[in-house]
Amino acid sequence: MTKNSRRAAVAAAAAVALAGTGTGVWAATQTGGVGSGGSTSVSRTVYGPSDTRSPGDGRCGSYGPSDWGMGMMGDPGPGMMGDSPYGLAGNGKPVSSLAAAKARAQTYANRLDLRVGEVMQFTCNFYAELTTTDGRGATEVLIDPGNGAVWMEYGPAMMWNTAYGMHPASGTKARVSADEARQIARQWLDDHRAGQSSGKAEGFPGYYTLHTLKGGKITGMLSVNATTGQVWYHSWHGDFVEMSDG
Repeated sequence: MTKNSRRAAVAAAAAVALAGTGTGVWAATQTGGVGSGGSTSVSRTVYGPSDTRSPGDGRCGSYGPSDWGMGMMGDPGPGMMGDSPYGLAGNGKPVSSLAAAKARAQTYANRLDLRVGEVMQFTCNFYAELTTTDGRGATEVLIDPGNGAVWMEYGPAMMWNTAYGMHPASGTKARVSADEARQIARQWLDDHRAGQSSGKAEGFPGYYTLHTLKGGKITGMLSVNATTGQVWYHSWHGDFVEMSDG
């Protein structure tokens, strides 16, 4: 199977996974246009973020953003995509360390000719960045701590990623810079997560992902669309535990 075929399979799986769900994003508009260096404001779209669900509330089976606390597909089970180009079936062995999560993520990354970068542990799952061989951000995955299954992360990695997601768009150029993405994230946090700040904007095809911080400590993540400036808060992780760089 060629790399393009593998990416097409990922896109098909993402389309199935996200069918019938809301986008759960916020739109950022800039005076003078996105990417113009103008002032930034944030406005609500039809769905908005999942304010009914907060990190660490124990609802780890409810995936995906929603105004009504409804999970993406309810509780689909991380192994739903099976052992395929778009998911790695669990091997039945619990994953309890960053090293073990990285190893599982790398097994999946090998299928896409990628490598594992940053790995994070949350109370609901492990998260890993996948990068190209030259270190550029490629996509993001989740690892089930219960059985070691690996799958493409919900939200931006499926919907916004222009290289590995369900809407591939070769040659698409970002209109929002990393600095602007951080400004947009800061405004969103000021409005909806008072007291939290945004970390560095890590670039992926079509979007940026940023850590959210409070008192210098990680509280979660959100993503900013590199074309529209929309914000998508990652509501499915739970509380941050620890992390390691690639």
